[in-house]
Amino acid sequence: MKNILLPTDFSKNSINAISYAIEFLKGEKCQFYILNVQKTSSFITDDMMVVNSSTTIYKTLINAAEKSIRNIISTINEEFDTSGHEFHSIVNYDNFIHAINQTCENHDIDLIVMGTKGASSLEKVLFGSNTVKVMQRCIKPVLAIPNECSFKNVDHLAFATTNSKLFKIEELEVLKEIMIMNSSSLQIFHLVDQYHLVYDADGNIDFFNKHFSQPRHEYIDTTKEDMFNVVHDYIESNNIDMLAIMNKKHSFLERLFTTHLVERFAFKIDIPLLVMQLSQ
Repeated sequence: MKNILLPTDFSKNSINAISYAIEFLKGEKCQFYILNVQKTSSFITDDMMVVNSSTTIYKTLINAAEKSIRNIISTINEEFDTSGHEFHSIVNYDNFIHAINQTCENHDIDLIVMGTKGASSLEKVLFGSNTVKVMQRCIKPVLAIPNECSFKNVDHLAFATTNSKLFKIEELEVLKEIMIMNSSSLQIFHLVDQYHLVYDADGNIDFFNKHFSQPRHEYIDTTKEDMFNVVHDYIESNNIDMLAIMNKKHSFLERLFTTHLVERFAFKIDIPLLVMQLSQ
């Protein structure tokens, strides 16, 4: 991993994700692109009243965002060992997802790291809507960092799959890199529910055994309604430090973010979630 995208809205959870990324990639040579995306709804009446007549509201908003990013970079350099790290500021005035994908293409981004709001029994919200959209629609892998999640070495990494297709190594390259960086063990749990047969399970077992070091395989019979509890229990009982999944239509990811199911189970992921994208 060399080029890392760090979207921020300057909220506490987005700053926490940036801090996590810096520690996570400590000692690695990286180009960090800190991106803020502005939108029309950011304008409020008070802003309009204080703008100098010779300055456009657009320029004022962009300048303020750029200053905020410079402050973030300054704080990072003061608080962390940033050897081998370079930081770049990007402020975009665009649709959020389009801005993310455009930045990924322009700067050959390898990984997007962004914060989440987590879930609570009160809020019944798994992640912030922007994070969900990035996971579902963006072209690069996403590492979602829950609010207040502090960095720790990824000793135990789990990959959840329904084996609805055979994988390719280029789709899971970021997973392999993270394992090498952290000397992680890999635990694969093969989820079987009423919507997915395990017809590609044997092929995927051979795939993982070939490309990854000593992966551990486990089959879990579950139902759509109980999947969240099953995954949560697995994470807890196996001391999992990071969960990885693959994004595809009608996948585990899609069911993970089905609002009514989240509300019913109040499922809470309090470890980083790596979402990788299928190649076309």
